[in-house]
Amino acid sequence: MLIWFLPVFLVFLMIGLPVFFGLLAAPGILLWLNGQEKDITLLYRNVYNGMDSFPLMAIPFFMLAGELMNKGGITERLVEFSQALMGHLRGGLAHVNILSSMLFAGLSGSAVADTSALGSMLIPAMEKQGYTRRFAAAVTAASSVIGPIIPPSGIMIIYAYVMGESVAALFLAGIVPGIMVGVGLMLVVKLMANRYDLPKAERIVRKGQPLTAREHWVSFVLLRLNLGWVIFALFRGSTGIASGDEASAILVWGTFAVSVLAAHVLLMNMRGRVDPDFRNVTKRAVVPLQTPILILGGILLGVFTPTEAAAVAVAYAILVAFFILKTMTLADLPDVLSRSAMTSAVVLLLVGAAMAFKTVVSLSYAPQILADYILALSDNPLILLFLINILLFIVGMFLDAGPAIIILGPILGPIFVEMGVHPVHFAIIMSVNLTVGLATPPMGLVLFVASSVANEKVETIAKAILPFLAVEVLVIFLITYVPAISMTIPRLTGFVQ
Repeated sequence: MLIWFLPVFLVFLMIGLPVFFGLLAAPGILLWLNGQEKDITLLYRNVYNGMDSFPLMAIPFFMLAGELMNKGGITERLVEFSQALMGHLRGGLAHVNILSSMLFAGLSGSAVADTSALGSMLIPAMEKQGYTRRFAAAVTAASSVIGPIIPPSGIMIIYAYVMGESVAALFLAGIVPGIMVGVGLMLVVKLMANRYDLPKAERIVRKGQPLTAREHWVSFVLLRLNLGWVIFALFRGSTGIASGDEASAILVWGTFAVSVLAAHVLLMNMRGRVDPDFRNVTKRAVVPLQTPILILGGILLGVFTPTEAAAVAVAYAILVAFFILKTMTLADLPDVLSRSAMTSAVVLLLVGAAMAFKTVVSLSYAPQILADYILALSDNPLILLFLINILLFIVGMFLDAGPAIIILGPILGPIFVEMGVHPVHFAIIMSVNLTVGLATPPMGLVLFVASSVANEKVETIAKAILPFLAVEVLVIFLITYVPAISMTIPRLTGFVQ
């Protein structure tokens, strides 16, 4: 009888019951009807146990870092930087919207935060430039799904927690797929721009903006350190120098110092060839863009765990907003803390409920039944991956990515790992597919957020978003059938064997 938990849950969703209550009510009612009152106690106890996890602490920290960056005027700087890079193209502001989402993804890892933060700025700007409001909202919603794909990513933290995978490996595996989604969306915009004669945008919106001495020198140092590190890493990779003994350590640090000096010479040589306003916009973006470098660099070098990286991101956001840019005051903190707390609470409650839901999944033997059914359809992994992608895409239309991962991950993951699919590869397939579902009608969450921001009907946005969804589906199948797309970077860095 417990096998009916999923149909009952879907009925609750269709009648409008919130996902959190549906995840608890469906199995609770069936356990009661089945005479398993003791298991009901276990079910609701697991709501707390599901949230009581050190890795999951990364989620509220990343939410808070994103809110601090947004309140501190970081979003505006990223948009200006994107516009300086892409504004000269036909359909410039649409390209800016997509590139801004890719950059913002490295700060928040949330599609909803991306839609609300960037949409409130770019949808009115695009409408003023001559775009229709529904097209502007569709571009914003379609590009916002990049947020949970490019690291840091909340849903990948959830997947790693549920399935026992490496968060760092999943973060690295999401880099190329996220970039592919962004590039694919830009190609669609380019095709539409040529066909519908979409307007260009002004590359530098605000010229001659003042840059404080503090921000100038911070960006001056960061640019040289980052470029110097890239030069050093390339040199070290080609020569194989290592810091084993004291003499080798001196050689390594000396090489790094020379690399920073080379970076300085290179940047000074480029200085005269770049427009002063473009240089100014770039400097204003350097400090915010250090956030993903700090997070990923610290994790990959083993300096801190993903949860500690999230806390470091918050500390860096506070440092930037209060002391470097001085765009926030103590009076702004209560609002930022309350918004991030509410968002984090919603996510963690869903995780707790979904983990409790998972308890009934195991009691009902649903994984074994579903595994037998799937394997009976075909013994060809390629065909089964195609069918699972269709299933995940349909699930993503109705269910948020986090709960869907917790419910379906333990069921589907072991099946495909046993068939030879690498667990990190399957994690990316599932994560990207369900993330795209956030922008898929009829229940895509970011569609409703974009509708609210743009003051446009969901139905009209849903029609306008279809060409962008087609590209995202194509990327999903490329990721599925070309494992190297997602697995190359984790393998090169040693996080996947």
